[in-house]
Amino acid sequence: MTFTASFLLASLLCFINSHAWIVPQETLVLPRQEATSNEIPSHVRSFWMKRALQALDELVSPCPYEAFGAVIVNHTTYLPDDIGDLICIGANAISTGNPTLHGEMAAINNCTAVLSDPDGHYKLSPAEIQKAWHQLTLYTTAEPCPMCSAAIRWAGFKECVYGTSAATLAANSWSLIDISSEEVFERSSNLKPSTRLISNIASNETDPYFQWQNDPYAECPGGCARKENTCSPTHAHGGT
Repeated sequence: MTFTASFLLASLLCFINSHAWIVPQETLVLPRQEATSNEIPSHVRSFWMKRALQALDELVSPCPYEAFGAVIVNHTTYLPDDIGDLICIGANAISTGNPTLHGEMAAINNCTAVLSDPDGHYKLSPAEIQKAWHQLTLYTTAEPCPMCSAAIRWAGFKECVYGTSAATLAANSWSLIDISSEEVFERSSNLKPSTRLISNIASNETDPYFQWQNDPYAECPGGCARKENTCSPTHAHGGT
């Protein structure tokens, strides 16, 4: 079945207003001015991808079935050795019954709640939050689906960085809508500002999180072990 890009983008006109996980406010910063994304070294990219994996353990489990974690980061810094600032985290929570609550959507909701909280530190207006997205980078453990890709473009993020590709997910028997994030980004080029798409960051670390679900012989992610046909944590974790 073919979906047009206009349908995909129109489907994201209204963002979900769901439960968000909040990062302590002392770790949050407002976007700062100007930085060239090309200056961000690979080890910094890998650091934040690992942080997105860590979000899974914090919010769900070290081996959740839907291992789609995300972090939103501020890279607009004046210091060349600054790795950036964590704004918020998110993890796939479709188990709540909300089929749209993917990791990227959870992270966007989280930041929206933090930045708009009338009793919080920032108290940003909707217009101010919309401008803030333009300076932020979203890291996600796997290539965004068409829904999340469209949300990222509607928000106007500065960058979207992912680990495991959709092709790798498909090779591991994940069911997908066959429209790549690259295609959604290309077909939404009329939306300003543009969003830079960066692929396959630390995929050697993210890929194993998506291999065990459909392969009973695949190794479990770290901190987990086989129990019947699934991977289960071997230690207590911070998820719910």
